[in-house]
Amino acid sequence: MKFIQQAFKGNNKWWAYLITLSFVTFPFLLNVIIYLVFPELLESIYNEMENKEPSNMDFLVNLLPFLFLLLLLFLFVKKLHNRKIITVITSRESVDWTRFFYAFFVWFFMGTLLITVDYMISPEDYIWNFKPVQFSVLLLISIVFLPIQTSMEELLFRGYLMQAFGVWFKKSFVALTLTSVIFGLLHGLNPEVDKLGWIIMIYYIGTGLVLGIFTLMDEGTELALGFHAANNIVAAVLVSSNWAVFQTDALLIDISEPSLDMLMFLPVFVLYPLVLFIFSKKYGWTNWKGKLFGTIMKPVEFDEDRFIA
Repeated sequence: MKFIQQAFKGNNKWWAYLITLSFVTFPFLLNVIIYLVFPELLESIYNEMENKEPSNMDFLVNLLPFLFLLLLLFLFVKKLHNRKIITVITSRESVDWTRFFYAFFVWFFMGTLLITVDYMISPEDYIWNFKPVQFSVLLLISIVFLPIQTSMEELLFRGYLMQAFGVWFKKSFVALTLTSVIFGLLHGLNPEVDKLGWIIMIYYIGTGLVLGIFTLMDEGTELALGFHAANNIVAAVLVSSNWAVFQTDALLIDISEPSLDMLMFLPVFVLYPLVLFIFSKKYGWTNWKGKLFGTIMKPVEFDEDRFIA
């Protein structure tokens, strides 16, 4: 429970969480409000996306707000919650970047392999789209700004909210479940949901669940950060379509009709368990029941910076 217990090092007053979440989640909540009050506006945005040529500038503009939101989250953690920023990232003394890059390359390899296999099975569903200049710019934007976007989401859900729910409900499984469901539902406004239906929530909530398990079992977000960054870079750089959330000049353009198939759920039911197995062996994870279903207690403080349970 060491990672969730990091929240006890600071101010856990309800108003601190309310202020932080009100500011940091405002863009997401605004999208939900627009969806509920003006659904026809969202539909028109989807239609415009389908008929618009991919633009690196549009892609960058969509990613830049995540930098501001990430800095805002750090500011509130430090100033309102009165704790170190690293406590929302990991329970270790410093961020373990070897974990980040290990998870990144494992999932990047699997994602690339999955796309390659699908291309070999159904080449007629894809158009080769290599444009040297546009692709080089896209690659630069993706490498620099997509990890910022994914880090903001991970540190909000698997960091800040996971710890908040742990403090409030005292059960790690409740924190894991709530963050996974909320993470999935907030992706409900993605154009993929409009095309494929709400059954795609199995993928989004399942992804949130596996990222949460990484975090609880490994006592930090490093693996989730690397995994999520690889996932979105693959989605932006290798393959795109006119109905996906990322509209980019990727190497391949998927021109097939939107449909649910086994490849859509293969990650959740096959690859995610495989990655969990790989990570568990690599990092010697033990006490699964305690970490995933245990009770979260406030540690006994014995000096300014360290705790014992």
